[in-house]
Amino acid sequence: MAVTYMTAEGYDKLREDINLLETVERPKISKQIGEARDKGDLSENAEYDAAKEAQGLLEAKIGQLKNLLANARLIDKSSIGIDSVQILNKVTIKNTKNNQQMTYMLVAESEANLKENKIAINTPIAKGLMGKKVGEVAEIKVPNGMVSFEIIDISI
Repeated sequence: MAVTYMTAEGYDKLREDINLLETVERPKISKQIGEARDKGDLSENAEYDAAKEAQGLLEAKIGQLKNLLANARLIDKSSIGIDSVQILNKVTIKNTKNNQQMTYMLVAESEANLKENKIAINTPIAKGLMGKKVGEVAEIKVPNGMVSFEIIDISI
């Protein structure tokens, strides 16, 4: 698995998520399996099958998150510059066609949240902005064609 760069906050949130799945969700599913098993014949017990499937999905998710945690590398915010766009920068861009401005923070995939204007570093827009400086224009291929964004500001 590839190395994932994340902030200390993202790392802590991931640990909390794993803890919640292991201490709350796992026992809940175990209880459902036990209750379904107590209802008798397992060969025709849809509740039991559903609970076992949910258990398998939960264990797969826990494994995936633990892998992510094991391969995480924390990013020191104090080492982040603003000379050119890089991970953890807040970037204000302007669409050169309609002059609409947007500000995004470039983050690790595990920390992306569009409601908070945090976009994953591996998205087409983030990839197109990487390494650009204020005043430069990034030509970015999006699903409906090419879009030009001018870098207005880079901050932390």
